[in-house]
Amino acid sequence: MNISLTGQPVSRKTPARDPSRTSTGLLPLTVRSVNLSIDGTALLKDISLTIDNNKITALMGHNGAGKSLLIRVLHGILTPQSGQVEWNGQPVEDIKVRKRQSMVFQKPVLLRRSVAANIDYVLALRKLSSKTRRDELLQIAGLSEKAKQQARSLSGGEQQRLAIARALATNPEVLLMDEPTANLDPQATSRIESLIHQASEQAIKIILVTHDLAQAQRVADDVIFLDNGNVAEHSSATTFFTQPASAAGHSYISGYLQTATEKRPL
Repeated sequence: MNISLTGQPVSRKTPARDPSRTSTGLLPLTVRSVNLSIDGTALLKDISLTIDNNKITALMGHNGAGKSLLIRVLHGILTPQSGQVEWNGQPVEDIKVRKRQSMVFQKPVLLRRSVAANIDYVLALRKLSSKTRRDELLQIAGLSEKAKQQARSLSGGEQQRLAIARALATNPEVLLMDEPTANLDPQATSRIESLIHQASEQAIKIILVTHDLAQAQRVADDVIFLDNGNVAEHSSATTFFTQPASAAGHSYISGYLQTATEKRPL
């Protein structure tokens, strides 16, 4: 037996979902007519969507499409000028809703403390202090041997794994991730994706911003594709990758494939 991300024992041979968490009480997520402007420029335009599955959702689109802004709106970090964001009918502004979520940023924001102390700090804030729980998370993240090392001295991939472990320390129902593997090498990316899959297997809803089509194909169950601040389409991952409904989605996929072909060595 080993310990799951939610602190429950699971078989190593059977990474089944935590039976006590077959679905999150925060779903469905409903976004209604959200508009966000910064310095007079409209960046999110009448965004409306519903997410009611407890799997891995990828937010995709070209640079500047609004992906990072939208995920911050979903977490309540940014407040739109108009529109509503509700988690199972509860406004995102409700602190009780916020406490049931965690977010991981593209660039890890770590305390000037040891690896272990970064997790201890979060557990203490929620009055969940537990050396056992901390050690479990470090083991899952592959950082047990570096528990006493200064967090900011870790490699980029290790820092991101610590950020994910810290985000999971409070047993969130929803994990929001903004390009967590940007600028990481393939090995580090693979380890992060493994953590993403493990979290999903424990019934933690994942919403993942990624510009990497190959990554989305590996991990996503459904895709929300943004184009110029609008939702161009929302479909299953299989449908999006094989039969994109929008011209923008088709262009995005075609451009990715063309670029991949051009970079392929002779």
